[in-house]
Amino acid sequence: MKKKILKISILGKTNAGKSTLLNNIVGENISIINKKINTTEDLIIGVLNIKNHQIIFYDTPGINYLKKNNKNKTKLKQNLWNGINESDIIIYLVDLKTYNFDNIINDIYKLNEVNKKIIVVFNKNDQIEKKSILPKIKEINNLNIADTFFSISAKKKLGIKNLVNYLINESYDSEWYYNDNEISNKDDIFITNEITRNSILSLLNKEIPYNVKIINKQFLYLNNGDLKIKQNINISNYRYKKIILGKNGEKIKDIRIRSQKEISKTLNSKVHLYINVVQSNAKKI
Repeated sequence: MKKKILKISILGKTNAGKSTLLNNIVGENISIINKKINTTEDLIIGVLNIKNHQIIFYDTPGINYLKKNNKNKTKLKQNLWNGINESDIIIYLVDLKTYNFDNIINDIYKLNEVNKKIIVVFNKNDQIEKKSILPKIKEINNLNIADTFFSISAKKKLGIKNLVNYLINESYDSEWYYNDNEISNKDDIFITNEITRNSILSLLNKEIPYNVKIINKQFLYLNNGDLKIKQNINISNYRYKKIILGKNGEKIKDIRIRSQKEISKTLNSKVHLYINVVQSNAKKI
């Protein structure tokens, strides 16, 4: 049986549900999910292997950076375009709860410049009346700027099977890029660092989560099978340390407990997590 492959970039506005869709297709939490904007910074790849088919998904930063020229967000824009250029097909994910026809059309017209098949996927169909979905599809379909449409709930895994079956039928003969036991281009250290970053995003406000970096210092499986992890939270400004630690160290404790629980669930192992806030290169103001 010949091996087949298909590469798909998942695009959409911030919080459209890109990471949720990727995680539920692959079956593992390889991309963090958070309501705050720009939580996906790296180009994260998810791999789905079904029989002789390998479907590769690129989870990109928000499409908000498709046309922006912000020097501070160069990495986000570069990762976005890398995902687009590498893919055979583009999934443009639409949040039905925040549906905005003009914004969607502007994005799709811009994407048409790369001459790739575009699938518009309407997400969160469990959160609005079903009768209001079809008019939205017709509204875009009338412009003939997308190839096909799907309606799903990424969170509740509704309609995902139909989408995956469509993608399988679009695959073509090719050697696989990844082994049959690989589900991502990111290793467990990256994923555990991302889990801690997600805890910080959830528990701290304003600019702080976007100005810290999680560095792994130790990732060691003990003789009893437990996993010992040591991480540094590198801060870019001295004043962040007190906020991250919290009163009597309560905030950093919450971050550690939340991260440890999620890492244990993700890696299916008992985890001992140690976190240290590093300020050696931080600016004092």
